[in-house]
Amino acid sequence: MSRPRVLSGVQPTGSLHLGNWLGAIRNWVDLQDSHETFFCVVDLHAITVPHDPRQLAADTRKTAALYLACGIDPTRSTVFVQSHVAAHSELAWLLNCVTPLNWLERMIQFKEKALKQGDQVSVGLLDYPVLMAADILLYDADLVPVGEDQKQHLELARDIAQQRINARFGPKDADGEPISVLKVPEPLILKEGARVMSLTDGRSKMSKSDPNEGSRINLLDAPELITKKVKRAKTDPTMGLEFGNPERPETDNLLGLYALLSGKGREAAASECGSMGWGSFKPLLAEAMVEALRPIQERYRTLSSDPTELDRVLEQGRERANAVAQTTLERTRQALGFLPRP
Repeated sequence: MSRPRVLSGVQPTGSLHLGNWLGAIRNWVDLQDSHETFFCVVDLHAITVPHDPRQLAADTRKTAALYLACGIDPTRSTVFVQSHVAAHSELAWLLNCVTPLNWLERMIQFKEKALKQGDQVSVGLLDYPVLMAADILLYDADLVPVGEDQKQHLELARDIAQQRINARFGPKDADGEPISVLKVPEPLILKEGARVMSLTDGRSKMSKSDPNEGSRINLLDAPELITKKVKRAKTDPTMGLEFGNPERPETDNLLGLYALLSGKGREAAASECGSMGWGSFKPLLAEAMVEALRPIQERYRTLSSDPTELDRVLEQGRERANAVAQTTLERTRQALGFLPRP
């Protein structure tokens, strides 16, 4: 029996941080045992906002290396760079031509990012949910790991597949029922740790785009920098740490990080730290972070010392991904009526 297929990816913009690891990549590692996994570095998405072309290639390699350092195994998963598989761009164009404009205009993340960019908003920023749909649909993904901020994008991919391709262009079976051209994926709701908040604002998600470096712990931060960031993390004047108090979002976030990174779990962490002051707790949290990230940083340094090995992994991943993607693309082209390629 074939295993369910999962597709996910991260943009190579900025440095990967604790939120990326605890909210996504750590769960990907676990999925390798039970699912057929495809993980890409989504570099085409990275240029929908202003970017530094001198850094894009290096950041792409860095992100791929961190996937491996975090435990993604290229013998069990397909690891590749999005732009290395041309079918992403071609399928995105085909989907563009059947997706209503107003579906994109109502996307929440577009509205938020457009406000920040003002007159510099690109067509790519408006259209990137269609590219994301192409990313997902190309690989016949059964499941897509989603956080709260990505649910709308997965719903768009499902709507495009169901309403705009399968229902309109799917061939008919003997009973006149349409045969699916594109597989409609289901959401995979992530387990505990899916939403890591900023160190400077417990109500905002930890983000690579936050201009304040102190708001996040990057996976490659040195131990002394981690200690410094934790020491400066926003807290409150109340003695004792607890979960579930909406008036203390920073407490909930920092105690949650300790529970995850120390491996003790929420109940044991709450019991240990229930009467603790911040002066005692923050060194504990910093130590847990440093120790949790140490093996990742060591594996990253090893990978960085042998760039040919990373090249080999990405080329192997490109070949595997391209084989699957081309099958889906040709099936879609045929449904839309294109002349077959020679």
